[in-house]
Amino acid sequence: MIATLMRQRQFIIFVAGGTMCALIDVGLMHLLLSLGVHYSLAASAGFGTGLLVNYAFHTRVTFGASASAGNFARFLCVIAMNYSMMLVCVALSAHFLDNPLVGKLLSLPITAINGYFLSKHWIYK
Repeated sequence: MIATLMRQRQFIIFVAGGTMCALIDVGLMHLLLSLGVHYSLAASAGFGTGLLVNYAFHTRVTFGASASAGNFARFLCVIAMNYSMMLVCVALSAHFLDNPLVGKLLSLPITAINGYFLSKHWIYK
C-alpha cells in the first residue's frame, strides 16, 4: 500500500506541501523567538500560519479545488483527528519507551497517510 502511494504524484505533492508547511511553522516560530516574542505566542503564530498555508496549498495545488467553508471545516476536522492520533502515539511512547519524541516521529507517516486519504476522499471530494 505504501509503495502504491509513493508512486502517486499527488501523494508526493501532498508530502512535499506538508513538509513546506512544517518548515514555515518552525521557521516563523524561530524568527519570532529571536525577536523576543513569548514562546507560546511564537508557537501559536507558527502553527496557525503553517495550518493556513497547508490548507491553501493542498486546496489549490494538491487537489486543484476551490476554497470553501465546507472543505475548510472538514480540513479542520482532519487536523483535529491527526493531532489526537499524534498525542496518543506520544503518550504511548512516553509511557512504554520513556521517550515521547519516538512517538512523535512514528506518528508522522500515520498522520500523513490518514491526512492524504481523508483529503482525497472526504475533504475535497
